[in-house]
Amino acid sequence: MSIETFIKTYYVERKGTGSVKWDGLKDKFSDENLLPLWVADMDFKVPVAVQEALAKRVEHGVFGYSLVEDSYYKAFSQWQKNRHGINIEKDWIRFTTGVVNSFNYLIQTFTEVNDSVIILTPVYYPFFDAVKNNERQLVTSSLKQENETYCIDFEDFEEKIIKNKVKLFLHCSPQNPVGRVWTREELTQLFDICQRHQVKIISDEIHQDFIQPGKKFTSALSVDDSYLTELFVLTSASKTFNLASLLHSHILIPNEEHRVTYDKYTEKIINNPVSLFGMLATQAAYEEGEEWLDELIQVVEHNYHLLKTEISQSLPKATLAKKEGTYLAWLDLSEYLSKEEMSTILEKQAKIAIDYGEWFEEKSAGFIRINLATKPDNIKIAAKQLAKVLNNK
Repeated sequence: MSIETFIKTYYVERKGTGSVKWDGLKDKFSDENLLPLWVADMDFKVPVAVQEALAKRVEHGVFGYSLVEDSYYKAFSQWQKNRHGINIEKDWIRFTTGVVNSFNYLIQTFTEVNDSVIILTPVYYPFFDAVKNNERQLVTSSLKQENETYCIDFEDFEEKIIKNKVKLFLHCSPQNPVGRVWTREELTQLFDICQRHQVKIISDEIHQDFIQPGKKFTSALSVDDSYLTELFVLTSASKTFNLASLLHSHILIPNEEHRVTYDKYTEKIINNPVSLFGMLATQAAYEEGEEWLDELIQVVEHNYHLLKTEISQSLPKATLAKKEGTYLAWLDLSEYLSKEEMSTILEKQAKIAIDYGEWFEEKSAGFIRINLATKPDNIKIAAKQLAKVLNNK
């Protein structure tokens, strides 16, 4: 299927449907009539197989307590094996209503109040909230920017762990918002440091399926078996197939003792963690959604290159980070805008709604994050409006 055909088939107007991305602008921005390219949510219908699976259950008409059937575990495990080379055991799998909830639960279960938790920044802003809201001590290690890409400052990472007696590393892989897909070598070096200092690892891998063609995603689960004893991996089809409101995700816990500890914790707070519609949609997506996903990735890459071309031609002092994963673009506008000017210029003049860099790290205030999971016309409009406003500033 061509990009044009995919857009014609799956793009849908979401304004007026209770969409946070389109109808929730007034709650987050100064104007509700902006082109929304912010929250990581797509403007495309799910695969037909997913729609059909949900419609079939609606027709059945009963939505009572439901089991997770063996066919679900098979679909999930085969997806991880075929797509990413990961071998998952059924016993490892626990369910929650979302990845953000998952890392909150794990922080509560495996750390104590005032324990230190380290994150690599810039990173998805709920990482900060999960540490602070749970009354843990937030420790940050900033990624190093080298030209148009980012790398890990391993020396700083280890020094911060030692200095702050860190108990847990909350990891984002691929890294949102900078678009890095961490290599096996980078992960090994990170996890070796954690192992030396008895630091548990939570790896949020929700963007694992959005990998640039030619790049390879390496899950924390497949780096080395020696890391599995202190590792928790979070996945969900919610990002891949735009199923966030169906409230269904996985925690993978290889260590049996940790599973027992986690289960005792969840008995107190989670009565029924499995969403029937989330489960049905996820199974259908994993069984029949791969072609849809591969076509969608081509749209995302097309949109990224549209943006890159416009930026390089019209805003030569701006820097667009190389995107290896996710459907998000990370753009440095610090040569054009001060922190104080950002919202006024972008919202009042360029008429776009984006995620501001300071949401991901205070010192990234000159950046913006742009959602590429929309039709190319929206990216063209945003890029041209941005260039026009900044060049006339």
